[in-house]
Amino acid sequence: MKYFGTDGFRGEANKNLDVYHAFKIGRYIGDYFSPKKHGHGKIIIGKDTRRSSYMYESALAAGITSSGSNAHLLHVTPTPSVSYITKTEDFDLGVMITASHNPFTDNGIKLINSEGEKMGDDFLEDLEKYIDSDIRDIDLAVDENIGRTVDFVGGRNRYIAYLIRTVTKSFEGFKVGLDCANGASFTIAKPVYDALGADTFVINADPNGFNINKDAGSTHIEGLQKFVVDNKLDIGFAFDGDADRCIAVDHKGNIVDGDAIMYLSAKYMKKMGALPSNTVVTTVMSNMGLYKALDELGINYVQTPVGDKYVHAKMDEEGYELGGEQSGHIIYKKFANTGDGILTSLKIMEAMIEDKTDLNSLLRDLKIYPQELVNIRVKDKNYTLENKKVNDTIGQVEEALGDSGRVLVRPSGTEPLIRIMVEAETSELASKSAEQIAATIKEENLAEEN
Repeated sequence: MKYFGTDGFRGEANKNLDVYHAFKIGRYIGDYFSPKKHGHGKIIIGKDTRRSSYMYESALAAGITSSGSNAHLLHVTPTPSVSYITKTEDFDLGVMITASHNPFTDNGIKLINSEGEKMGDDFLEDLEKYIDSDIRDIDLAVDENIGRTVDFVGGRNRYIAYLIRTVTKSFEGFKVGLDCANGASFTIAKPVYDALGADTFVINADPNGFNINKDAGSTHIEGLQKFVVDNKLDIGFAFDGDADRCIAVDHKGNIVDGDAIMYLSAKYMKKMGALPSNTVVTTVMSNMGLYKALDELGINYVQTPVGDKYVHAKMDEEGYELGGEQSGHIIYKKFANTGDGILTSLKIMEAMIEDKTDLNSLLRDLKIYPQELVNIRVKDKNYTLENKKVNDTIGQVEEALGDSGRVLVRPSGTEPLIRIMVEAETSELASKSAEQIAATIKEENLAEEN
């Protein structure tokens, strides 16, 4: 598709995603879901803390109301809260304004259907056609048919209450650190942990419109690592800008990524009888160490392309209960139809408390293999992947690694890049092997010159 990728319409604010795009999206969805057509005229909007999010919120609301539907505003809130409220409060559609873990200069628009899931491609393709068409293709609502903007901030409180209800154990006596990335979780995460009895310590919860994800959150975990160790906390959790992903830190400052979270969650859920499919859904980027550890537990796994959209689709098709990505997007199907960073952190706490141990000990049987990632900008992705010498080199590397490593070479879905991922028993071997493949691409004159 031209505008909507695996995670919505994303781009630099007022450059490749501008205010007119937002207004036209509002016009289209407001008309499509108006009472005279396919819905009840109820659309919910949430946003993260970027300066431009307020601009897009106003443009979307203007488009929605001018087309005959009502725009209900959740204000600053995590993406999973929009999913939850859309499904449980009988909304036709949910809209989240966010660029997730990207810097404040970027933004994006995600559309969520009435089941709390990402919108299907057919709808998005028709929407894209309208974005590129004459704005007058949709009539303006008049008289009593003009929609209204409704303050729906109370929906955030219902989401907080829901998160608390998902927990079966008290957190009393645990010192927990939360890194809110100066993003959407800054008004949500601490109240949840306080209500569950934890001693809660928060960093990066002072957004100013420009500092979202800046040296903070799940993509800059070093700040939380230091905070946990310096303050002798039991555990720490870092969220991204829209709080749909979570990365944990144990009491020693070790990073616990999405693969490790899926391992401990699968182990806990199987013990509690909450994994009847006995299967975990991962992407092709998950670490070989996760698969070996799941084998030891007698738990099956399936792989999807990169993107939580594909993870959720596989879970939905086959009825699987748990899935996620290495980046920290984890889906617990019983509780949510999307990745939810705060929910993920709560499930980690439950597993730790049930085992009566710390997070570090909970992962004692998981060995994560060193992973090297190299991106090569190329002239033609398909031609590069079909090159004989490139494939010969990949084969040689795979043969040399044997059962103690893994190679994944794939095209980027959005850029002219070939992504090379190698796992091996040592960082040095992984790096050397990835560079060997990259060197062949360059030697074959397939790479773009700088």
